[in-house]
Amino acid sequence: MKIQNAFRLGLLGGLGVLVAVAIGGAITTLSTIITYVGAALFIALGLDPAVSWLEKHKFPRWAAIVTVLVGILAVFAGLVFAVVPVIADQVNNLITNLPDFITTVSTSTWISDTQKNLPAWVDLNQIITNAGTWLKDNIATIGGSLFTVGLGIASGVTGLVIILILTLYFVASLSSMKRGLYRLVPASKRPRFSDLAEQISASVGRYVMGQATIALANGVCSFIFLSIMQIFGAKYPALFAFIAFLFALVPLVGTLSGSLIITLSTLLLCGPGVALWVAIYYLAYMQIEAYIINPRVMTRAVKVPGAIVVIAALAGGALLGILGALIAIPVAAAILLIIDQVVVPRQNEL
Repeated sequence: MKIQNAFRLGLLGGLGVLVAVAIGGAITTLSTIITYVGAALFIALGLDPAVSWLEKHKFPRWAAIVTVLVGILAVFAGLVFAVVPVIADQVNNLITNLPDFITTVSTSTWISDTQKNLPAWVDLNQIITNAGTWLKDNIATIGGSLFTVGLGIASGVTGLVIILILTLYFVASLSSMKRGLYRLVPASKRPRFSDLAEQISASVGRYVMGQATIALANGVCSFIFLSIMQIFGAKYPALFAFIAFLFALVPLVGTLSGSLIITLSTLLLCGPGVALWVAIYYLAYMQIEAYIINPRVMTRAVKVPGAIVVIAALAGGALLGILGALIAIPVAAAILLIIDQVVVPRQNEL
């Protein structure tokens, strides 16, 4: 190829690189907002089947949307008012009882028994005393760190509120958004595109509802079991049930992660006896969820082979974190649907 003007070509190439870098920087800067929009749209697609179900039961469109939105707000407010006071109360108890806890530990008999089994150069009493002195001397630093953690929690709550508001808008305007998207497609291909898009949308909605159902089952069962275990000294069934529900929303590893957190917390708060029963319960529940609950729910939601489910969840989590793990499976289902209804028929025509 003969280059007529090397300077012009280089200038255009340099401008192209600068534009690409600027676009990349803008995407990086807006990554948090893009995440909020993606999460809200994903939740809105998940709530759309509930709106459609109410419409089938003779609810007007606006009444179905209002009913679903009121339900979302009620659940969100209930979770906030149920969990935040418990967390605040436990943090206050921890700060109040910390000196007594250190004193109790330093005067307990197990220290002397443990000291007998340690080398002579290890002074367990001195270690505990130094730890208590360090806590007293660095209480300001610890307070600053707690303040930083508090700011992070506040930022997370702000993000949840933003996602909630965007979800409300998306649920209310989802139909008009779809119609606007379909108008961008050539008229000759519009019916086929809209049909495929509706199938993908329905698949995403069924998946969200299915995952929420699995998480709700985990939370309810955890609350019932931990409430019964209060007879033997278990604590905070409502808080731990909320943790179980929240983590179970994440596919594959969510239930395991939540179970570990609850079991370890029970071990610290209630001792090894109660923690052992909690661990046994969650081991049994994970088997029931993996082999009974999950297959029955997800078979009706999305038809994705098990190997692809694992690969998609791992890839999505590596790329976009928790949000990626959440949307990976419906994205995989959408890709399989496109391959089955678009790619394969075209290949058969060749």
